[in-house]
Amino acid sequence: MNLGRVIGTVVATQKYEGLQGKKFLVVQPLDHALRSAGEPIVAVDTVRAGPGELIYFVNSREAALALEPFFVPVDAAIVGIVDDIAAESAPVAADVFRVDPLTLGGSR
Repeated sequence: MNLGRVIGTVVATQKYEGLQGKKFLVVQPLDHALRSAGEPIVAVDTVRAGPGELIYFVNSREAALALEPFFVPVDAAIVGIVDDIAAESAPVAADVFRVDPLTLGGSR
């Protein structure tokens, strides 16, 4: 699941049969600290979210499975409205295995 904030709506007069009556929202993906985490996406709303609300959404196959009828072709689906977040930054341990992107090798 991913965090996001609803920043707009999309109006579509022609929709796939399984998407009739569903609302499309523009979502800004966020990280755990509520900072922007990528480009905005369009997601189908399954929970009646509104503009400005903090939501969580799923992508890919999970998004397609979130709708009735089963397996509607969508890339993202809003599946919840967030009430509160309590997160702490995890420190990076000194002995964590790290991958060198240039050599694809590891070092400790």
